[in-house]
Amino acid sequence: MLAAMPTPALRSSPQATAVSRDRGDACPGTLRLHAADDGALARVRIPGGVVTVRQAAALADAAKRLGDGDLHLTSRGNVQLRGLHDGCGGELAGLLDAAGLLPSRGHERVRNIVASPLSGLDGRGVLDVRRWLTALDAALCASEAAQDLSGRFLFALDDGRGDVAGLDADVTVRATADGGAHLALGAAGGALRVPVEEAARAALLAAETFLETARASGAKVWRVDELALPYGELLEAVGRRLTAGGIRHEPRSRETGRTDGPPPGVVGDALSVHVPLGRLSARQWRELTRVAAGELRLTPWRGVVLPTRGGHADESLAHLARLAATGLVTDPHSPWLRVGACVGRPGCATSRADVRTDAAGTLGAVGPHGLPLYWSGCERRCGHPRGDRVDVVAAAEGGYRLSTAVVGQEPRTTTMNDPARLAAALAEITS
Repeated sequence: MLAAMPTPALRSSPQATAVSRDRGDACPGTLRLHAADDGALARVRIPGGVVTVRQAAALADAAKRLGDGDLHLTSRGNVQLRGLHDGCGGELAGLLDAAGLLPSRGHERVRNIVASPLSGLDGRGVLDVRRWLTALDAALCASEAAQDLSGRFLFALDDGRGDVAGLDADVTVRATADGGAHLALGAAGGALRVPVEEAARAALLAAETFLETARASGAKVWRVDELALPYGELLEAVGRRLTAGGIRHEPRSRETGRTDGPPPGVVGDALSVHVPLGRLSARQWRELTRVAAGELRLTPWRGVVLPTRGGHADESLAHLARLAATGLVTDPHSPWLRVGACVGRPGCATSRADVRTDAAGTLGAVGPHGLPLYWSGCERRCGHPRGDRVDVVAAAEGGYRLSTAVVGQEPRTTTMNDPARLAAALAEITS
């Protein structure tokens, strides 16, 4: 029997729902650790997901010496270190600073930048967004005002293929075929065309305008979509700021984005793998760094892209086989691509279940088609993906509640008291 379940409605515009935060942003970082049930947690910002092999080694060393030994990927291409020992904050900061992962202590939590992970590697993007990434990160760290951004504020740099443009970032810059760039805010609305060489500066000015607008209105908000303004007003304010900064701009309609990342396998001059539930063991991380040609690119879909040296196909296939032997996903048809989960028990005090064990144990019930699944230990659904899905949420009374989250459709729900009945429950909820 399907029953109605209260699920937050999907908004049609970025200003449709006003939010007021009655406390400061407690989002963890490298210098501000979060106390979890399995020890302290650090979130290391990796702009664009790009980490050199040397930096990757430093992260692995920090995880081994101070934490649980694993590296945990987030939905923004960042890295979390879990199970950290008490009092290790100073040593951790020193390790990361020496590796170049802490360029500004005042900005370490606001360096949230996702970028098209295959940019410059497969010939599909309009341009390589690396120059934007470097320029935006430098400008962000040089901006005193930007220190007031929330640790949840997100920039997205899209090379024109539309992958990270679908992540509803607070500020999105997307390359266009006519040689320009479109600047957009939040989840909906229009865009401003800006010169490609000014894209990074325009993105920072847009973020600073958001801060000024929120401060002037007295709103305590962390993200663009939480700001209660008439439709288009914030974009107009950004346009005025761009004019004052000498950046030409014109209004444009906004192109839709996707919500999927690179498929596993050989993709252009790169290898792509998926990390089940985002957790990388020391062995897996070591194999990734051995294969990578200088750097790794962590994706917002809990995957890793490894630029290669353009070797022979047989060599690439041999590398994939080595990575698959460690448990990484190299098959584009793997059910793991459609299954995600929060950390659950025992790492999270609010979780009602060991959702990762249940998700792994029911993988065989996940068919090749249909909606992806996201397992959550409570109604907060931490880390849930964008796009249509089935939320599998641990219930207070035991078992799980399954609820569809599909744009334009009312949610459908059912219950599942035994994970062995997952296939039947999915058939019921999607029939």
